Amino acid sequence: MSDTGMIPVFNHKDIEVAKSVLRAAYEAGIRVFEFTNRESNAFEVFKALKIYSEQFEGLYLGIGTIFSVADAQNFIHAGADFIVSPALIPEVAHFCNMKGLLWVPGCATVTEVFQAKSLGAKLIKAFPGNLLGSGFIKAVKSIMPDVRIMPTGGVEPSQENLSEWFASGVFCVGMGSQLFDKEVIKTGQYEILQEKINTTLTLIKQIRS
Repeated sequence: MSDTGMIPVFNHKDIEVAKSVLRAAYEAGIRVFEFTNRESNAFEVFKALKIYSEQFEGLYLGIGTIFSVADAQNFIHAGADFIVSPALIPEVAHFCNMKGLLWVPGCATVTEVFQAKSLGAKLIKAFPGNLLGSGFIKAVKSIMPDVRIMPTGGVEPSQENLSEWFASGVFCVGMGSQLFDKEVIKTGQYEILQEKINTTLTLIKQIRS
C-alpha cells in the first residue's frame, strides 16, 4: 500500500472477468487488490479469485464491504489477506485483531477515527471520500498526525485530483469506478485497463516524489 500508493477496489459477478481484471492490475504494477462483497455470489467469485491469485508473486488480495464477523470469518477462511469495512464495526475489529489480520474500517468523523485508532487500526478508510473531501484529511492529520488514511469513493485518476489528496496527507488512495471503465471491461479491452492503471501508478509516484 505504501509502495504504490493506490488500492484498486473492484467487484464483478463473472469470475473470468474478475480474473482478467486482477491480471491486468498485477501486470500494471498493483500488489494490493481489494475485491468487494457486493454481488450475491461474491463469496464464490472471491474463493476462485484467491486460488487464481496465487500465481502472482507478492500480491495481497483482500475483501471489502464487510459488515459482520460471520462474513469476515468466511472470507478469512477463503484466504482473504485483509478485511475492509465501509463503517467502524468494533466486533469486526476485535475478531480481526484476534486473528492477527489487517482490518481497515470506514470512518467519516474525528470521533470514529479516534475510536478506530484506539481499537488498533493500522489504516483508516475515509469514506465516502467524495463527500468528506481533502479538508477532512487535513483536519484529522492536524490533530492525529500519525494516523494513516486512505480515501475511497470519488478518487479520480487525474493529476489535479490525486495531487489534492496526497497534498492533504493521505497514506494511499482507494480507487474503484473511476479506474475501472465499465465499457472497457464489458468489451474485454484489458490492455487498455492495464495501461490506465499503470499510468495512474506512475502519476502517483511523480506526485509523491
